[in-house]
Amino acid sequence: MMNWPGCGQSIRKAELKTDPGDDMQMKKIGLVVNPVAGMGGSVGLKGTDGDCYRKALEMGARPVTPFRTRDFLNNLTKTDLFHFYTASGKMGEDILKDQGLEYTVIWQIRVNTSAEDTKKIIGLMVKEKMDLIVFVGGDGTARDVYDSLRLEIPVIGVPSGVKVFSSVFALSARAAASMLERFLEGAKLQEEEVLDIDEEAFRGNILSARLYGYLKVPMARELLQAGKKASSTGTSARENKEEVSRYLDEEMEENVLYLLGSGTTMKSLTDRLGIPKTLLGVDAVNNGKLLRSDVNEKDILELYGHYPRRKIIVTPLGGNGFIFGRGSRQFTPEVLAQTGKENIILAGDRDKISCLDCLHVDTGDLEVDKSLAGMREVIVGFNERIILEVRY
Repeated sequence: MMNWPGCGQSIRKAELKTDPGDDMQMKKIGLVVNPVAGMGGSVGLKGTDGDCYRKALEMGARPVTPFRTRDFLNNLTKTDLFHFYTASGKMGEDILKDQGLEYTVIWQIRVNTSAEDTKKIIGLMVKEKMDLIVFVGGDGTARDVYDSLRLEIPVIGVPSGVKVFSSVFALSARAAASMLERFLEGAKLQEEEVLDIDEEAFRGNILSARLYGYLKVPMARELLQAGKKASSTGTSARENKEEVSRYLDEEMEENVLYLLGSGTTMKSLTDRLGIPKTLLGVDAVNNGKLLRSDVNEKDILELYGHYPRRKIIVTPLGGNGFIFGRGSRQFTPEVLAQTGKENIILAGDRDKISCLDCLHVDTGDLEVDKSLAGMREVIVGFNERIILEVRY
């Protein structure tokens, strides 16, 4: 145990014999875990900002970031080259201790944490001259990091939120581990976007995003997700969506439960069916009629108990090509495992899909991700398809 300058009392693992700051070869890596990020996803809350965290708990939501952080840590292979600096308890220390990694605590958190804790921790990490900061969370966490950091220190974002649209995030926790190792090998840095997503508008079925700022990240384009791109709204795009929706309508089978993901292509389908659509949520349809709107994981699994024949129709996200693991977190690993790869239909705007090199999944469950990987058809017109590889 020691006193860390300017931070009060610090806790250190007993096995650490020397001060890592004295070793010029030992990199100082900050780790900040947002303990509530992503908890609203499975219960359909579309975020955990403000009081929604408590509502998520009441609805049975489970913590997400501990699993994502462990996935990141378990994929590191060069832990002898750096030393972690973190906050106490659930914002970093608990997971590092559980994983048997060396660390120093530079901030004692309160029982109930908030965005101010993240900002305070980042501020201390800037003061103590971290070489790089890893943060685990979503777009809200990225904004908090930017507020206290700007471009002073490079970062790596481990995706764990409901809204993960900013391009500062790695494709997955495993990709984030590879990015850290690229950094240790001397990778150059590049600036990537932090987006400001209006969570109240998001819950109200409106995706309102603006550029919030830039953060530096290690240069590793194949490990970073691309930023979210807005759907096209021109005449040709509308006509294309109508082609896709007409084909999907004709292909829909009787007595099958269809779960329709978010987006304007699915809205075009429900318009054709004459039923309402939760634009940024998941809706359940059977025999052309709406069963339930804006369903969450619990609702879906309950419906699965009544409908042995079930299919999911989703649109890959424009720009980054994610089909699961971003946005519609209601499609949890358990839901996807009970659905099966053969019962997942991909469809979307031709122009948007043709700009993608591949598709991505990042559910947080490696076995489920592997089961969804491979070459897949994406419906982009009336009986027209593009074949793309799904990667995990």
